[in-house]
Amino acid sequence: MRLQDKVAIITGAASGIGEAVVRRYLEEGARCVLVDVKPQSDLARSYADLPAERILAVQADITQRNDIQRIVDISVERFGRIDILFNNAAVFDMGPLLDESWDSFDRMFSVNTKGMFFLMQAAARQMVKQGHGGKIVNMSSQAGRRGEALVAHYCASKAAVISYTQSAALALAPHRINVNGIAPGVVDTPMWAQVDGLFAKYENRPLGEKKRLVGEAVPLGRMGLPDDLTGAALFLASGDADYITAQTLNVDGGNWMS
Repeated sequence: MRLQDKVAIITGAASGIGEAVVRRYLEEGARCVLVDVKPQSDLARSYADLPAERILAVQADITQRNDIQRIVDISVERFGRIDILFNNAAVFDMGPLLDESWDSFDRMFSVNTKGMFFLMQAAARQMVKQGHGGKIVNMSSQAGRRGEALVAHYCASKAAVISYTQSAALALAPHRINVNGIAPGVVDTPMWAQVDGLFAKYENRPLGEKKRLVGEAVPLGRMGLPDDLTGAALFLASGDADYITAQTLNVDGGNWMS
């Protein structure tokens, strides 16, 4: 198994991509710290079928400084170390550029960029202290590769993830900590109900139409599923990626070519 006895922190673990990655990491032998802003009872229900001795559920808000350090401290207290961080928690919103608010900006960047960065920093400090390297995987998006008229804040926040991934990879290379990213395309998760509703509102579409159209536009002919991301998440967290750092891998059915 490729992650035997490794300790992985996964944020946004309650559903969607986060849940799929947790299950894949566990299959590969990891012990997992499941972090989400949702109550621990929600996490417990999602993972009731999994061995309790190999998981730790933590309710935390990565926009809060104390919560970020608490995630690291409780992980080390329970499992002794941190080997992997899968930095996945994110929020989405959209609206016409001329109407965008300070509140929307602050919320998007607080979670998608600020929380991502400072949890990466806290986990990396622990990895440096341990002295045996580590793997950090930051979730960006194809939206971080380009601008979109209605999605300015989200696109910019995910572009920042790519940039921070590159800078962190260079800073942490002397400590044998690999930092890479994943840029998914359109993925059919619970978040897409919100996304589709917003596009329906601002583009005057019937519900479901935008989701259908973006799926049809993918060269491979469909939206992605959370499980489609787990191969890349496993690869970048494993020893197979020891000579890869500062990269953001597109996992998008061919939507973006680079």
